[in-house]
Amino acid sequence: MGLRERKKEKTRLAILDVALDLFLEQGYESTTVEQIAGAVEISPRTFFRYFTSKDHLALWHHDHGEEIMLETLASRPEDESPFTSLMHAMRAVVGDLEGSTPEDRARFLKLRRLMEDHPRLVGMSVARGAATERRLIEVIAARRGVDPDEDLLTPLIVAFAACTLRVGFECPRRDSGLPEITQRMAETIELAERSLRPGWDR
Repeated sequence: MGLRERKKEKTRLAILDVALDLFLEQGYESTTVEQIAGAVEISPRTFFRYFTSKDHLALWHHDHGEEIMLETLASRPEDESPFTSLMHAMRAVVGDLEGSTPEDRARFLKLRRLMEDHPRLVGMSVARGAATERRLIEVIAARRGVDPDEDLLTPLIVAFAACTLRVGFECPRRDSGLPEITQRMAETIELAERSLRPGWDR
């Protein structure tokens, strides 16, 4: 990163950190954009340069994960099995979490606590995840040479792949740490691969 990009990233992370703390301390609904901006010592207008809304901020991890998956898919061989390519994309997300900084891990766990405490955010997260799945469907359909609006197998391939991360993320113990969560994600990916017969996604 250049100096300008580093400054922007520093501000973005400061906004995230302050917002997550405020959400957990005083409640998501009670926290305003103005409060977040004031705590970071920026204007609301500056806040909106980084996030389109408070909801966008709370779902920041979807943007990051989607970027990783799309970049991974773009790097996979064109003749590779679609499900295999998606499993590589899912593993890239898990690998990113495993290689994250202590600060990133803390953000991830705070976000998980926030989701558990605010069911409305869970619904929003599901809707945002569906948007990511739609983008993945378009990519996989293009690789398979089919119409994403007509083909039924492509959405199933993506749904099977996407649920591996979802099952892993929903680790049953509330106090689960990031190593436990990423291990569960990795184990779920392996289980999905073992459970499906070769060539089912062709």
